[in-house]
Amino acid sequence: MTLRMDGKTTPFGGIILAIGCGLFLAAMGTSLLVVVAVIGIWILSLWLAAPPPPPPQKKANGGMQISGASMRDLIEHSGLPLIMIDSDRIIMANAHAREALGKHIIGQDVRVALRHPAAIDLLSRGEGGSVAVQGLTGPKSNWQITIQPIDARYALIELVNRTAEADVSRAHSDFVANASHELRTPLASIIGYVETLSDEGEKVDPKQASKFYGTVLREARRLQTLVDDLMSLSRVEAEKHDQPRAPVLLTPLIRSAARDGAGAERFDRLQFDLGERDLSIRGDERQIEQLVRNLVDNALKYGGDGPVEVGLQKGERDMAVLSVRDHGEGIAAEHLPHLTRRFYRTDPGRSRAAGGTGLGLAIVKHIVERHRGRLDFDSTLGDGTTVTVRLPLLALEAQARD
Repeated sequence: MTLRMDGKTTPFGGIILAIGCGLFLAAMGTSLLVVVAVIGIWILSLWLAAPPPPPPQKKANGGMQISGASMRDLIEHSGLPLIMIDSDRIIMANAHAREALGKHIIGQDVRVALRHPAAIDLLSRGEGGSVAVQGLTGPKSNWQITIQPIDARYALIELVNRTAEADVSRAHSDFVANASHELRTPLASIIGYVETLSDEGEKVDPKQASKFYGTVLREARRLQTLVDDLMSLSRVEAEKHDQPRAPVLLTPLIRSAARDGAGAERFDRLQFDLGERDLSIRGDERQIEQLVRNLVDNALKYGGDGPVEVGLQKGERDMAVLSVRDHGEGIAAEHLPHLTRRFYRTDPGRSRAAGGTGLGLAIVKHIVERHRGRLDFDSTLGDGTTVTVRLPLLALEAQARD
């Protein structure tokens, strides 16, 4: 039996043996002083000869053992595409990485898998770092590739998809460019006519002056409409994630908004089929009015001289279905997916001549999205266009049965 004290191990067994031997010597008549000296020397020799205990073993990584399987499990559930390489060979790739680059990349040379000069250059440095790469998974894709060396042999590659951010930035740039162009056009016209009137002074023919003033007024109103639509679009986009809560009765609102959109001079072209019962939704009354005015105004502007039918009925899955139909020339199929883009026009010259800003349907789309609805277009060349808006009915209205 031993006991560790102050870094030494005390040999109790040897001490007991030394004391027993001393007692035997005393019994044999040996001098007590000799007996004590023998026992003391014996015990001291045992103490000095006892080896120090081995130092405690430190467990690597704080006691955590990391194997290939555990590392594979660790990166598999990451929210980002992760790749582990051994020298230049891919030994692990999680689900997101396999989805982005293909299942075949495991075991492949990482330079072949990434196949981009900037990424290959970063790999060749061996010191890690980050680089932006375009076209990794598609012509317009944007990725941020980060390489983190683990040791001289292994490294971890992280891929971050920046495509959506690039698309938003590009859309913002396009919007600013288009808005600037749309604003410059009426401004240039106004400035040009006003400069002519100013330079000519009293020499201008009264009829010509009247025509110029009429043009300036028309372009100024067009500019005002464009600014109003830009402000409306900005407000709608800012609010589109805030779902409206106020109950809105649709039938009277649609009738009133359609009349406002048509104006007194076009009201006789409207035909209503709003059903026998009132339907209610949770919505923003001001935005629903704007939606109806925009749809009716578009139908009257581009639907020829025929009637415009405004309908409301209860549809499937407890949806209120608003439809606005014209009987004009119709819209070619290739234009339909792009109608809600800002400043998109199927016929730019005709749209500007009619006073359109190219923002009406973009505003409608964002209003429908805010109300958790659905917007559809159906058009046949020579037979007109129908725009359908589906909005969720108010819970109490949805529970009511005919």
